[in-house]
Amino acid sequence: MENKTEKSKVFAPLPHREGQGESLQGESPESLHFYMQRALDEARQALKAGEIPIGCVIVCKDRIIARAHNLTETLCDVTAHAEMQAITAAANQLGGKYLTDCTLYVTVEPCTMCAGAIGWAQIPRVVYGAADEKRGFSRYAPQALHPKCVVTAGVLEDACRQLMQEFFREKR
Repeated sequence: MENKTEKSKVFAPLPHREGQGESLQGESPESLHFYMQRALDEARQALKAGEIPIGCVIVCKDRIIARAHNLTETLCDVTAHAEMQAITAAANQLGGKYLTDCTLYVTVEPCTMCAGAIGWAQIPRVVYGAADEKRGFSRYAPQALHPKCVVTAGVLEDACRQLMQEFFREKR
């Protein structure tokens, strides 16, 4: 199933299920862009700290309840990805491990590890900016997310990709 809305692609990790489109009702391109801009703000903080510039926010009932960016260098921890940090913060904020009323916004497609955590947290909605052809979950573990999770790809894709390209250009 592929449905294009502006530059964004909406897809489900598993075959289409009845009712999946319902979670998209009332969501405007402006709100997608607003929250992705907040994730980009986090990615810019990561860039300033010398981290790979990936940022993430988790939204629950139209409110940002967690924000994070990569901390793998700072914490000397390969698991300190933006999504992992944000999921932990959101679970602490809500007082439970399941984030069933939340949407996760991240600047780059989650890796397999993060997709697994997103699946275990039962996050029903993931929005990402730039695809990650080398390490993205859709290549290696397309079934890792919760079966009912709806994914939107390509929101502010160019800005998200440019930030990553800038980081790696400076590293070379």
